[in-house]
This record gives sequence, structure tokens and C-alpha cells, in this order.
Amino acid sequence: MANQLSQLDQIFAALADPTRRAIVMRLCAGEASVGELADPFAMALPSFMKHIHVLETSGLVQSEKSGRVRTCRLSPDALLGAEDWFQQQRAIWEARLDRFEAYVMKLKKEKEQAAGRRPSRTIKKKGS
Repeated sequence: MANQLSQLDQIFAALADPTRRAIVMRLCAGEASVGELADPFAMALPSFMKHIHVLETSGLVQSEKSGRVRTCRLSPDALLGAEDWFQQQRAIWEARLDRFEAYVMKLKKEKEQAAGRRPSRTIKKKGS
């Protein structure tokens, strides 16, 4: 469990950066060389490689070197842990919202019942 949370922390940390999210989005279209991935960004290649390293450490990206070219590809299975976590959170919040809705409906029903038990106030006109 602790290892799973550590992996989840690494995935969220990797995706917290807009440059890394852009890299992941680009890799959704297919594998690419580091040079192709770095092209749209105004940063030195060593700085860009730090982003690639973070993505590799999180398991989101795999790369292999052939000659002088390093090619990266997305590893979508790494997101399964995050997807499971989101589903668990959604279930928790849906249950909380269902309980809240039931509570509000109970209060509304009690208010309606209390209003039905009160004697009606009618104003009698003088001379009637």
C-alpha cells in the first residue's frame, strides 16, 4: 500500500508541471524523439531532460536510445493507479452527497409536516 501511494505521489508530482503535462499530451499522439519533444519549449536540452527523467521515474514515459537518438513513448498503464484513486474518491464523495441530500429532504419534510400541524391564522374582520 505504501509503495502504491509513493507511485501515486510520483505520478501526481510529474503531472503537476505544465511542461510535463504538455509532453504527455504530445506523446498521446505517438512516440517522439527528445529533440522533437523539446522543440516547442524555450529551454536548454539539459533542463528539458530533467522533465523527461521525472516522467520516466513516475513510470508515465519510457525511453530508449538508438545511436544518438532517444525516443520516448507513453506508458498509459502507469495511470491505472491514479484512475483507481479517483474512482475511490468519487465513490466517497457521491456517498457523502447522497447522505447530504437525504438529510436536506428529511429537514424539508419535517418543515412541511410542522407547517401542516399549526393552526391556521385567520384574521377576523371587525363587524363580521
